[in-house]
Amino acid sequence: MLDLKISNLEFECGTDEAGRGCLAGPVTAAAVILPVDFTNEILNDSKQLSHKKRDLLKPIIETQAISFGVSHIFPKKIDRINILNASILAMHQSISKLKKVDFIAVDGNRFKNFKKVPHQTVVKGDEKYQNIAAASVLAKTYRDAYMEKIHEEFPMYNWKQNKGYPTKEHRAAIRKYGTTKYHRLSFRLLPE
Repeated sequence: MLDLKISNLEFECGTDEAGRGCLAGPVTAAAVILPVDFTNEILNDSKQLSHKKRDLLKPIIETQAISFGVSHIFPKKIDRINILNASILAMHQSISKLKKVDFIAVDGNRFKNFKKVPHQTVVKGDEKYQNIAAASVLAKTYRDAYMEKIHEEFPMYNWKQNKGYPTKEHRAAIRKYGTTKYHRLSFRLLPE
């Protein structure tokens, strides 16, 4: 069972992103504040959960959270400011949607100060703390839903399946059809 949070402050949010290593689509972040009595047996890092379990957890997190926020940063902006800065910006935008924040628990090892709110970065935080795990689930489910929506516009890339990640099939489609407005042009889209 994961710990609920890092600090003993009431309004600690966990934040995480999804889609950082993708060739297409946004990088999506979420921030979640869970109540002190929150418990869930299956909640874990979204990468360790099945699609079905993530979809099951999403409404539980949204209805039981004290507060949550989700934000997408799209390819043009990613290309302009780079993926690390885009990931942090998405986290900041998600946190700014929360009602109140006393402390920020961040998945990973890089973050920039947010409005003088104390924070702590935690490598593999989504495997250690429920609030970060909850944020990872929301970031992943919201991003997946977005990729499924834009799949309808460009089905030849099969984003419904690969979610924009650099699969052989996705790279082959880029070779055959070129790029779209949803591709990150600053990324190495094809291997040398």
